[in-house]
Amino acid sequence: MSATESLRETALSPAHKTLGAKMVEFGGWNMPVSYTTIMEEHKAVREKAGLFDISHMGQIFVSGTGAEAWLNTLLTNDIRRISQGYGQYTLMLNEAGGTIDDLIVYRIEDQRYLLLVNASRIEDDFNWLDRRKNINVTVENLSQGFGGLALQGPEAETILRKTLDEEKRQIKRNQLLITPFLGLDVILTRTGYTGEDGFELFCSNEIILKLWDKLLLDGKNYGLLPAGLGARDTLRLEACYPLYGHELSSTISPLEAGLKNFICFDKPEKFIGVETLKKQRNKGLSRHSVAFEVVGAGAPPRANYPIMKAGVQVGEITSGGHSPTLKKGIALGLVELAHSEPGTQLEMIVRERSVPVQVVKKPFYRKL
Repeated sequence: MSATESLRETALSPAHKTLGAKMVEFGGWNMPVSYTTIMEEHKAVREKAGLFDISHMGQIFVSGTGAEAWLNTLLTNDIRRISQGYGQYTLMLNEAGGTIDDLIVYRIEDQRYLLLVNASRIEDDFNWLDRRKNINVTVENLSQGFGGLALQGPEAETILRKTLDEEKRQIKRNQLLITPFLGLDVILTRTGYTGEDGFELFCSNEIILKLWDKLLLDGKNYGLLPAGLGARDTLRLEACYPLYGHELSSTISPLEAGLKNFICFDKPEKFIGVETLKKQRNKGLSRHSVAFEVVGAGAPPRANYPIMKAGVQVGEITSGGHSPTLKKGIALGLVELAHSEPGTQLEMIVRERSVPVQVVKKPFYRKL
């Protein structure tokens, strides 16, 4: 069996093949990296709309009379702040304060929650949760039955109105609604991972292909294009959103990643990893995630390139590439705190050659 044959396929795989998508491995899945070019798909999302297959993401449901308090012992944010039908960004940590995963948790009902988790972390996340559950909590990994789509861009809401019920156009940021399509439920959310307005649609694999086709048809006159992981990465990089395995990992804490706004230190429950984060906060960080741009016409940054100052390594690129919007090389990286202020001049090493970079304020791109 070849490496490609061993990868998991989403229910949209036939559509990707029909469209001639270039496929790559991602988190154990065979996923489209592009259908036309990354530049064209990136531009479509910034100016019109793009449709992404996110069926590789995981759906873990937590329910029970003790679900709220229990989740608060495992997640950095405060579940009590979520109203029914809404969600929040949060993180799950190990005892050393490293990140097991970053995720979005939604309160579907009073004691029923949906955790949307990263593709490469589904099994580890579920096992971590399942081993720690108590008699008042049920944890279910229903990921295999779900397909998912992300509709992103300025025209996303207009297109969504044509595909789903007219009333669904009123969904607010971070809200969750359940709406019918072909007689089955679609979980509709509004978050985004591109720096643009965006919607996520999760439903049974039975209807995901028909939903994909309907959205593309309804969006044809609005400039909607199918978009792959390549554009998804350049878009999220411009918006400075972290990617697990790059800006976050089991050895990188959310404080080091610049995500302190999603940590609730004063909630009644002590979450796993909080003591380490308190020590980091009180002692001060030794490193921090920052944004870089290449000075001049240097080579685009890539993950793992060393960051130097006066011949001494002070950090490392975690994500990087060419920005289609800014038309320059941009990156995120972890550097020593002393070199993390915007305006700081540093160098990255590209094939034993020094390329000047500058620390800049996040994000690179912000929708006006």
